[in-house]
Amino acid sequence: MNLPEELKYTKDHEWARVDGDTVVVGITDYAQSELGDIVYVELPEVGAQVSQGESFGTIEAVKAVSDLYAPVSGEVIEVNEKLNDSPELVNQDPYGEGWMIKIKISNPAELDELLDKAQYEALL
Repeated sequence: MNLPEELKYTKDHEWARVDGDTVVVGITDYAQSELGDIVYVELPEVGAQVSQGESFGTIEAVKAVSDLYAPVSGEVIEVNEKLNDSPELVNQDPYGEGWMIKIKISNPAELDELLDKAQYEALL
């Protein structure tokens, strides 16, 4: 299973790539493999406010539908529009082309609550 060192993780199997005051968010390799073939991803609109630990969308696979949870609070500043037509990118490249949203962080202290690779691996 692929778990990049530089990312932060949540107990709900999202990852966060921190870049200054923004965070790129997606689901982990573990999550996509557990879900199976992704057929639909519902994401918020740009400008939406999200709260840490709260659902920001859903991901639908052949065998299950799951909520997506925000790793940090803030404003959605970008959404991966490619997932509308190609949700399978989440399976093929969960840490790259399969990213979901970018959030402008409203409370940087929340980053301290995220897990590093070792802490996330211990949950699996």
